[in-house]
Amino acid sequence: MRRLSALLFGLFLAPALTAADRPDVMIADFEGADYGDWKTTGDAFGTGPARGTLPQQMPVSGFLGKGLVNSYLGGDKSTGTLTSSSFKIERPFINFLIGGGKDQEKLQINLRVDGKVVRTATGPNDRPGGTEALDWHSWDVKDLIGQSASIEIVDRATGGWGHINIDHIIQSDRKRATADVSREFVIEKRYLNLPVKTDAPKRRVKFLVDDETVREFDIEFADGEPEFFAFADVSAFRGKKLRVEAKLPDGGAALDHITQSDEIAAPKLYAETHRPQFHFTARRGWLNDPNGLVYAGGEYHLFFQHNPYGKNWGNMHWGHAVSKDLVHWQELPVALYPKRYDDWAFSGSAVVDHKNTSGFGAGGKAPLVAAYTSTGRGECIAYSTDRGRTWKEYDGNPVVKHAGRDPKLVWYEPGQKWVMAVYDEHAGKQWIAFHTSSDLKKWEFQSRIEGYFECPDLFSLPVDGKAGAEKWVLYAADGKYAIGTFDGKTFTPDGPGKQQLWHGNFYAAQSYSNAPDGRRIQIGWGNGISFPDMPFNQQMTVPVQLTLRTTADGLRMFAEPVGEVDKLMGEKEVWTDSTLKPGDNPLRKVAGDLIEIRGEFVAEGADVFGFDVRGCVVSYDAKAKTLTCNKVAVPLAPVDGKIRLRVLLDRGSVEVFGNDGRVALSAAYVAPPAKTSLAAFARGVPVRAPMISVSEIRSAWDK
Repeated sequence: MRRLSALLFGLFLAPALTAADRPDVMIADFEGADYGDWKTTGDAFGTGPARGTLPQQMPVSGFLGKGLVNSYLGGDKSTGTLTSSSFKIERPFINFLIGGGKDQEKLQINLRVDGKVVRTATGPNDRPGGTEALDWHSWDVKDLIGQSASIEIVDRATGGWGHINIDHIIQSDRKRATADVSREFVIEKRYLNLPVKTDAPKRRVKFLVDDETVREFDIEFADGEPEFFAFADVSAFRGKKLRVEAKLPDGGAALDHITQSDEIAAPKLYAETHRPQFHFTARRGWLNDPNGLVYAGGEYHLFFQHNPYGKNWGNMHWGHAVSKDLVHWQELPVALYPKRYDDWAFSGSAVVDHKNTSGFGAGGKAPLVAAYTSTGRGECIAYSTDRGRTWKEYDGNPVVKHAGRDPKLVWYEPGQKWVMAVYDEHAGKQWIAFHTSSDLKKWEFQSRIEGYFECPDLFSLPVDGKAGAEKWVLYAADGKYAIGTFDGKTFTPDGPGKQQLWHGNFYAAQSYSNAPDGRRIQIGWGNGISFPDMPFNQQMTVPVQLTLRTTADGLRMFAEPVGEVDKLMGEKEVWTDSTLKPGDNPLRKVAGDLIEIRGEFVAEGADVFGFDVRGCVVSYDAKAKTLTCNKVAVPLAPVDGKIRLRVLLDRGSVEVFGNDGRVALSAAYVAPPAKTSLAAFARGVPVRAPMISVSEIRSAWDK
């Protein structure tokens, strides 16, 4: 570590010097291989400064240079202290960058004089989400000038956010801190475009109309050149004065870069380099769980967990999109806003209240009713009478209060009642709880089943497509499900354990209520599928139809892409009755961007076979009976001695369906731009391939 007695910082550290300014005095910049004369205890700080983000940590940003103090070494469970040698206080301010967890007693940077703590600070985060960005903090030490002091950095915390980040501790004539700033707009256009720089320090922003807070959220504001613009729909306030308030660093200019427009600042919308072309992604920002999947008025509604203001998780709203065919989507304005800051709109579901049991309908029209988790209140009800375009909260919210989230609404026809299946944390365990209601407003607890975590789904499916021969399926966020019976109050599994259909980058799936043709259509979150340098993050999986079929292992659920996906299929080439020898590649003359490949292979006597799709290898090991894609391995047994594969490649992901949907796999994969080649291959011994086909997939965004 360099330890300088006097160091003049450039403009990137402090405002331009005036004649009255003296050079800053460096206490520590943490740029060395070790801590120099600083002393450590415990295991949290290691033997030297961290070089940015540590394993399993969210991206750390806001530090200067290459090194910083980061007590996440070994995770949040590690503890320790880091203490400087004595130094003389020579300037009126001590400035430093700080991040990590917030705990006034266990996570601290302390200034000690004569062994006593005279100044202290802690980090900004004390709840899930948050950011690992560091920001400036200042101590006014005018009264201590001339005294000897030391800096002590403390980590005694072991739970979530149990670490602290520190960098660039300097003495200065100037305070480095944030200040309240505001800017007023007369709203004349639909959007405010907001400048964003991912991993910049998060700033709390308020929109106020008539001095009342109408929006409040966190955003990683760009003080300089924006990475992209997020947008806020302010059409509800047209003609009014709206004041934007935030705390920004001294001299911060982010509010100056906000613009009004009737268009979002996205000149290449849906044509960006890594934009998926047949998977749903948000126009801007983060998405995760699909919510409120319901068919109504000729439209499939897709609501989703959404941060409109940045690419990282946070600020949970319900985003909204509609489609007439499950392929071509139109994103609509945000459906559900948080009632207030820190009372986020978490996951839930939606139904058509055909009989108007809720009384929310008017003029003979059935309302749409949504149930969602308000993180500050409990399970809440909202309703729409205009095709889901606007939503009103039920005045009696919350309708269920408990430790849990993610309500799924189901109409139970035999009992003529509504059922709410909801994740529940009763007695410190993980359950799905079942409540019933006649009107979607007053709910009565009925039962619980243990061993399910988050985002439940509950539905019935005909066995082998036979009407009247139905079984119920209970599903949770991890993709594991049980088959059994449901009497409107209690789910009873047919046997122990659960089954798994989906594997890989797949989580929190939901199925459509009120589908027009009786199909059970499912969409999941492709969790972990991200897109380099794009203004959006994460995607939905391709819509699939679920069926329940008899197999050699018993009843199992299958998933196949909905038939509507075939609308996008373009030019197709087919090979029949092929024998693939090691080194052969019948697809060597075929190349493409968005691709579907299908194949049928005779597994008996084979070794390894499969496809190479623009560098992504999908292989089947006939001896191990295992399907593998992008390091995800899935058991799959032949049917009638054959293995059938269907592969869909989009920008950012690949999906694989084995044996007509007996297993399904979603994997993150960004194909190298120059790699457009395809291959069908056999390893070890030849393999018979009765059919192989390759189809170009057209973009769903093409006009």
